[in-house]
Amino acid sequence: MTLSQSILERQLSRPFKYFDQVDSTNDVAKAWLAAGAPEGAVVIANAQTRGRGRQGRSWRTPPNAALALSIILKPAKAHLSRLNMVAALSVYDLAAEVGCEELGIKWPNDVEINGRKVCGILPEALWEGGRLAGAVLGIGVNVRVDFKRSPLSGTAISLEDMVERRLDRAQLSASLLRRSKQWYEQIGAPVLHKTWKSRLTTLNRAVAVDGVAGVAVDALPDGSLLIRDDSGRIHQAGSGELYAHSDDEGR
Repeated sequence: MTLSQSILERQLSRPFKYFDQVDSTNDVAKAWLAAGAPEGAVVIANAQTRGRGRQGRSWRTPPNAALALSIILKPAKAHLSRLNMVAALSVYDLAAEVGCEELGIKWPNDVEINGRKVCGILPEALWEGGRLAGAVLGIGVNVRVDFKRSPLSGTAISLEDMVERRLDRAQLSASLLRRSKQWYEQIGAPVLHKTWKSRLTTLNRAVAVDGVAGVAVDALPDGSLLIRDDSGRIHQAGSGELYAHSDDEGR
């Protein structure tokens, strides 16, 4: 069954806008936020042609095959970096709910099943004259995208590949939104970071971020990653930036 306005109206209790096809749910959500959308409102699309991921990567959502939604939120400025945690934990819980195993989060927000990526996450802030007006949290989840003959067959996976049954995308959307609301309510609490960190597969492994290679040794409450290079120098990667500091400078 495809998604539709009427089907989603039966599943969702929050304000939403549904599109059969859209360039980017994040772009629509940001425009809605600028026009005064309430916190918790969501934009949902059956297909997305110009979705984006981290570092400008494209995230295309084919028709009838995935979840593509963007949630409008109004967090405190200090909590913006923790939106990655909210989204990753929500997708992780959704995948576990439908029966997926071998789950993990690759820093900062790639939920993986058996080491293959099942989602794309992109938080974006909206600023008005230096004031934070809010943020949109874009989430895409592969439900039945066919990667068998795709160049991504070794790195991407869909939920239905793992559970071997048909999943209802309207119900999945409702469950994902419910879980995101639960985690968002904990955005300033230690449990959010603690749970996210416990599910990371990146720690104590070799990584390369923004040209710095080493071993990931810690993930901080703001979502940044600490990397120890071969010389013992500690580098901090987060929010698209990486800078070095000494161990004794504090964490």
